[in-house]
Amino acid sequence: MPVPFKRADRVADSIRRELSHLLLRETKDPRLSDVTITEVRVSADLRHAWIGFTGRAGKTAEQLEGLQSAAGFLRGQLGRALHLRYAPELSFEVDESLERSLRVARLLKDVAGGGSHE
Repeated sequence: MPVPFKRADRVADSIRRELSHLLLRETKDPRLSDVTITEVRVSADLRHAWIGFTGRAGKTAEQLEGLQSAAGFLRGQLGRALHLRYAPELSFEVDESLERSLRVARLLKDVAGGGSHE
């Protein structure tokens, strides 16, 4: 029997979709041009959202600054688009899982390649 989604999960998915749209179409900050929203977690009371993102290598600190600078605008747009009683406070964090996965894959490839030369 499938587990029903909690409201926070549905809101998180809606926030992810809407933020992706806003970053693509509505923001003019050049620091945000290569930002990809990878994950959104929302508190049970829907008052806080943690947003994970990836961006161009070496530019994530700059992109994080851009996101924090645009947080008020993004929060207002989310509140209007999603018709929430309270627009959640937005906290942005760099999602390093992709980079970590690629690093592990390279290490495994090196180990596999090194083992075949013996």
